[in-house]
Amino acid sequence: MGEATTQCRAPGRKSADEKTGGGADRPRNLKLKKQMRTVLGRLRKGMTEQETELNALDASEESGQEGASTQEPAAEAETASRADFEKLKAEFDQLKAERDQLVDRVARLQAEFENARKRAEREKQEFRDFALGSVVEQFLPVVDNFELALKATGSAEQLRSGVELIVKQMEEILRQLQVQPVAAVGEEFDPRHHEALGTVEREDLPDQHVAEEIRKGYKLRERLIRPALVRVASNPKQTSE
Repeated sequence: MGEATTQCRAPGRKSADEKTGGGADRPRNLKLKKQMRTVLGRLRKGMTEQETELNALDASEESGQEGASTQEPAAEAETASRADFEKLKAEFDQLKAERDQLVDRVARLQAEFENARKRAEREKQEFRDFALGSVVEQFLPVVDNFELALKATGSAEQLRSGVELIVKQMEEILRQLQVQPVAAVGEEFDPRHHEALGTVEREDLPDQHVAEEIRKGYKLRERLIRPALVRVASNPKQTSE
């Protein structure tokens, strides 16, 4: 019985010893677990920090891309506006140059026109002087003959004959100048060529016809120089009828 008890206790002790031996390893296991947890915590913390850094990098890259994408249109717009400004400036310079050319051209044309106007006036005056000189030259012999008539000592009949010759000479000069007297006596009164000084009763002339010529009228070709000063006939017989 005693042996059985001993034998029965032997397994119990062994078990106790084993338990006692296992209890000696337990603190070591706890320490390892603690170290493993610490390492895992550090690893997790490192991974979290790395993940945070990665997220920050991603965010910065995205913001950089967004900034770049925002800056690119702004840069393009600035480039386009600068190109438009350069184009407008070139057009402005071209228009300014064209304006300066037109102003210079207008000034030249104005100067040429003024010179042409003065030249035309000078030529016109020269032509008038030449024409007037030609007419005066033709009348100088008439003046000479009048002076000779004034110096003459002949009779009144001789003086009259000399004046008639001078008048004929003058009429010939006027005819050469295509100056003709206006027909008056016996012609129907024409207010375009006759100027009425009054009326006179005449039965031998038709009514409203020129009865007397007081001053001759003249015309150059078809242009009236001066009208004839006349008296118009008033026929009582034709008036009563």
